[in-house]
Amino acid sequence: MSAPGHPRGPRPGSETPGSETPGGNPRGTEVPGAEPNAPATAAPATGRPGPGGADAVLPARPGGAAPLSPVGRLAATVDRLSREVRAAQAEAEGRALIELAKGILVERLRCGPAQAARQLAELAEQSQVTPLAFAVEVINQAARDRMSEVTEAFLAATSADAHRDRADVTAETPAGSAAVRLRAAESGALAADDTQAVADALLEQALRPLGAAAVAIWAAGSDGSLTLAGSAGFSPAEAARWRYVPPDVTTVARTGLTERSGQWIGSLARTGPPSVGRHQYPDGGRVALPAGTGGRIHGVLEIVWPGPLPPRPPQVVRQLEALAELCAHTLESYSPPPGTGSEPRVMPDAAELMDLADGLHDPALVLVPYLDVSGQLADFRIQHVNKRFLDPAGRPRAVVGGALLLEAFPMAAGESELFRSVERVYATGEAFRARRMNLTALVDQVPLSAVADISISRHGNAVLLIWRIEDETARLASLLQHAQRLGRIGGFEENLLTAEITWNGQLFDLYGRPRSSVPVPLERLAAHTHPDDAVAIGRFLRTLLHHRRPASAAFRLQRPEGVTRHVRVVAEPVLDTDDRLLVVRGAYQDISAQHWTEVALAATRDQLAQSEQQAIERNRLTLQLQHAIMPPAQTPLTVPGLQVAVRYRPAETEQLVGGDWYDAVMLPSGRVLLCVGDVAGHGIEAATSMVVLRNALRGLAVTGAGPGQLLSWLNIVAHHLTGGVTATAVCGLYDPDRRTLRWARAGHLPPVLVRDAAAEPLPLVRGMLLGAVPEAAYEEDEAQLAAEDTLLMYTDGLIERRDRSVEESLTHLLSTARQRPNTLDQHLDRLLTYSRSDTDDDTCLVGIRVG
Repeated sequence: MSAPGHPRGPRPGSETPGSETPGGNPRGTEVPGAEPNAPATAAPATGRPGPGGADAVLPARPGGAAPLSPVGRLAATVDRLSREVRAAQAEAEGRALIELAKGILVERLRCGPAQAARQLAELAEQSQVTPLAFAVEVINQAARDRMSEVTEAFLAATSADAHRDRADVTAETPAGSAAVRLRAAESGALAADDTQAVADALLEQALRPLGAAAVAIWAAGSDGSLTLAGSAGFSPAEAARWRYVPPDVTTVARTGLTERSGQWIGSLARTGPPSVGRHQYPDGGRVALPAGTGGRIHGVLEIVWPGPLPPRPPQVVRQLEALAELCAHTLESYSPPPGTGSEPRVMPDAAELMDLADGLHDPALVLVPYLDVSGQLADFRIQHVNKRFLDPAGRPRAVVGGALLLEAFPMAAGESELFRSVERVYATGEAFRARRMNLTALVDQVPLSAVADISISRHGNAVLLIWRIEDETARLASLLQHAQRLGRIGGFEENLLTAEITWNGQLFDLYGRPRSSVPVPLERLAAHTHPDDAVAIGRFLRTLLHHRRPASAAFRLQRPEGVTRHVRVVAEPVLDTDDRLLVVRGAYQDISAQHWTEVALAATRDQLAQSEQQAIERNRLTLQLQHAIMPPAQTPLTVPGLQVAVRYRPAETEQLVGGDWYDAVMLPSGRVLLCVGDVAGHGIEAATSMVVLRNALRGLAVTGAGPGQLLSWLNIVAHHLTGGVTATAVCGLYDPDRRTLRWARAGHLPPVLVRDAAAEPLPLVRGMLLGAVPEAAYEEDEAQLAAEDTLLMYTDGLIERRDRSVEESLTHLLSTARQRPNTLDQHLDRLLTYSRSDTDDDTCLVGIRVG
């Protein structure tokens, strides 16, 4: 069944899938550039462990005399089982090919499976080849027959279109002419593997009758890149500009590569990713179909229309899919020409790369890609292990060299993502470096880890993996040096028998001496200290050298340039077995910054204590002044037919002593002056201003003027005579004979009238707060009181809250004031008790009750 032609499957006599190559590369393909007999072939005396296997050296056993160690037996067992598994896989794949060939014979000869098996064996014996080789030839012939069927299907579709579109011409002529041209183009293209000729033939013979303007045939690379293998209908400059598309760049062709049914874009003007010829056909439709055979995708067929994509009936869809499959057969053997950017990089001389790795002072591995039977990257083979190799699991070079990366280090695909990093470097060519990455190897299924700095770089078609396993001792020593530098600590050790003194560099810097100078012995320490610290140094040396106990001292170190540093020294004696003093070791620490900080803190604490004492004394005087003028409970006035009561509640916090004030006094005219006020601010200034306003109002009230006039005069006093303070106040004059209250307000809350079971504020009158402007007029009003009426005047300390408005607080006061006890004093006490104020402000309350 042999026939000339371009083979599409395994060649007869070639190695079957899964068979081992002489270089020890089972079931896969090494990328050219790796040595075929590199360390993958172990010496006869060396055992090869499986993934995570331990170091196992299998010495030769002449006559079976030398027994293997348990680890060696385990390694030999793993190696034997690996070979048996590979052989079983190869045998299974060979059987699969034979079964596939038997299925082809069943379909072609219309016979049963048993008859097809006998026919296959007989034909193989007649051809003097193995059944497996003959089965491969049967599969190749079936592939060639399938390509012919595809071509016939395409020609049939072309003939049908020609019958519909060219009714005025005989059907045989266009179809036959198209068939002749297509067969000629296909034969020439397939014979020369010329994808450009296929693109020209497809456009001229098949796609222009469908309205297409251009076509592009893309070859897919193993790294995900796309190469323009052939094109027609585009300008040469446009085709050259799109000759190579790197991986992960989204184009129309790439979307067709990922979609099995292809990508159908009505118009690029509305949507769609960029692609070749977009500026030439900006509104054109696009079709991108995957070009594949036998389950493998080799590329993409992209077809361009000058306008929006026309309707696609089923026969046209089948015709385009047949064209894509026709392109796939050409792309099977396509290789990109030099200069496209997608060709494999040239592998440098392997010996030079190995020499480079051997010249490094860190462990290094030379890795080459290992492909599976489908041509996909599956792993990396360790082609070379340098002389400085240090395995995290302690295995020698011979065990690791030649193995696959995931076999030698199966944990590389785990947490550290070492394998992904190697894979990324190989795909992109961009070097990768990481600090403190975990390297883990399995030994007898026990993970052994080490922390290392990793460097991965690509050299041609190989990857160089270098690691530097972290030395815990060196890391701790470096950490100690940084700690000493940050803490400004210098260490020393003095041998009292040999007089040898060792200082670290930080101590030389602390003393201000060059590092080439002679260290200062302990017995001369007093010569470098401040004279006032001689006693402390003497006590330190006696405790350390004579009493042989650890000691410490703080002193002032005088440096050669005249700078004084505050230093603390800590040392301990080292005794021999006979309790003789051998060595003294210790450390100096520069505590100058700490000393001056403590001095500054002490001064700040003294200033704070003095300021606090002054504030306490100031508040005490203010409170005494306020209580002297306004006692919390004043002796009630004796007025016929009227009860008068006052309450003053100081601020809970002494620092908030304010300027609230009240007054209730009988005037010479027989009327009663009632007033409350609140000076803005707190402290001694507010208290003194309150005294001025209260006494001024008392003096002005004897003139007999009304409350509005009194507040006008009081405004002048506040503005001109008190340093520009502001205040609020409410002033009333009660006439016992008429039972009337004439009142005015200066920015203050109005009085509250409690009558029967109701409590309401008096109608609001206009009045600006005191001291805001030089002159102001205040409106007056008169309220007629009746027997048993209660009138309340208060400051905002009674009702003010931070989380509520004044209106809400006033509503609560009115509801509390409605419930009137028997006596006026009880009434005022109840208001203070149920007050919800939370500002800790002073509170003044004046109440009268008509008898």
